[in-house]
Amino acid sequence: MNLDRLTMEQLQGNQKELAETIGIEAYRKLVARYGGGNVYVCKLDTLLQPFRDEEIYRMFNGRNYREIAVQYNLTEKTVREIIAKQNEANMSGQMLLIDDEF
Repeated sequence: MNLDRLTMEQLQGNQKELAETIGIEAYRKLVARYGGGNVYVCKLDTLLQPFRDEEIYRMFNGRNYREIAVQYNLTEKTVREIIAKQNEANMSGQMLLIDDEF
């Protein structure tokens, strides 16, 4: 059977639920590309984590670890790790002001 002829009414169970969620055209593409295989879909929190971390970094004023931790339901240790990771990422893209090779 040609996938172009596949309709929503021909689907059953979780395959029908999936097609209803993403639309029949996207479902056909999914079947054509990944049919018979396993596809992992990330949790929303995982997808949004980089945005959250960036927001935390922007909010950080050097002293407000606890405030941020409470606001985001995180530990202070986690906030410190996020700030350190963001600092490292920002520093890796910057040029050095002093060059040792004068």
